[in-house]
Amino acid sequence: MKKILASIIFLLIILVSLTYWSVSSTDKNFKTCEIKNFEDMEAIDFSEHDSVLVAPSTLYEGNLVKEFMQGKNYRDAWATPVMVPIAFLDTLKGGLEVIKKGGGKQTHSLKLSSKDGTVYTLRSVTKDPKKLIPEIAEDLALENIIVDGISAQHPFGAILAARLADKAGVLHTRPVMYFIPKQEKLKGYNKKYGNRLYLLEYETESDRNWTSLSNVNKIIETKQLQELKQEQGNNLSIDKAALIKTRLFDLLIGDWDRHAEQWGWALQKSGENIVAIPIPGDRDNAFFNLEGLIPSIITNQNIEPLVRPFKKDIDYMPGLVYPFDRYFLLHTPKELFVEQARELQKSLTNAAIEDAFEAWPEQISRLDKQEISEKIKNRRDHLVDYAEAFYNIIQEQGILTEPLKGSEDIHLQDLALLNCFECK
Repeated sequence: MKKILASIIFLLIILVSLTYWSVSSTDKNFKTCEIKNFEDMEAIDFSEHDSVLVAPSTLYEGNLVKEFMQGKNYRDAWATPVMVPIAFLDTLKGGLEVIKKGGGKQTHSLKLSSKDGTVYTLRSVTKDPKKLIPEIAEDLALENIIVDGISAQHPFGAILAARLADKAGVLHTRPVMYFIPKQEKLKGYNKKYGNRLYLLEYETESDRNWTSLSNVNKIIETKQLQELKQEQGNNLSIDKAALIKTRLFDLLIGDWDRHAEQWGWALQKSGENIVAIPIPGDRDNAFFNLEGLIPSIITNQNIEPLVRPFKKDIDYMPGLVYPFDRYFLLHTPKELFVEQARELQKSLTNAAIEDAFEAWPEQISRLDKQEISEKIKNRRDHLVDYAEAFYNIIQEQGILTEPLKGSEDIHLQDLALLNCFECK
């Protein structure tokens, strides 16, 4: 018994030692992109250039110990330099003005408006997870576990997700990557937001229709949709087939972060009736590839069920079902889930998936295309089974007993609308 206890203590000491060795590779919590073809950033006039060679971030580079303990993830993709177009706000999209800075726990963002009133968002490719670091992690000097978790996000994941969404017939916010140098148009945001890598995409709340849909005069967020439902009653419905297809698409690409604040709704009018069509936003966690000993322990379904690594197979479906799904899809026929799964299988052929990777720089495709495409194809092949499991869990978990995330402060006279979008 003493030998067993001694062995356990010895293994714990080894584990703790390796953990601190791994997290000691850097003491930084944040590092922005790294320009590779200009040495003196202050001397360069970016207006004389149309592109820049830039690595999204070298913060996540690590040795074999770090890769074993915290995973290989997408470290190489973050550190690989690619050519990215340079953009100035006075000419981008015909001229953009900064409205305000955006929210988000990891992403630094700015909301912008064009001359025609279209609203865009600049979302930083590099993330700052400082707000996510618990006090106990700081006290134990283990904050790098949280910081390094960003390496599981693919810096070009949103771009690939958008191209795949086109193939699948799913709406998206059309992200495009730009390097935004310091410039007068950034005004007071110049110091913090200048000389950084961004995704420019449409906002999921807009008074202008930027989608390809017809008869849309407004795009609203989820809590606004709830308020409109109270006003319009049965005249307002959601496109359940489109929502199911989009949620099954989320399962295909491993995007586990799909709470209610991540969605917009295009309001399509037909006479007195309005149909709300879902628009997913924020694809930071598509293809989330979290590996390594420590993350494997943390993301165990009994410890953190809602953070699901992107594998060939979906290993824990309950972690991918959100209150959002129960709110909008409870009591929806199983046949609709199966039908949309089969539609996705037909549209996302091997050729379509391969073609989607053309959206990536060649250097990035060489690193990650094979592994990611194999996972997508395997999930696609089992999508009908996943759709049925997804449906079953929604029905088993049943009606909501708490407001959706982001809807806690809205006042609804129809209290049933707090539990289900179409309870009546």
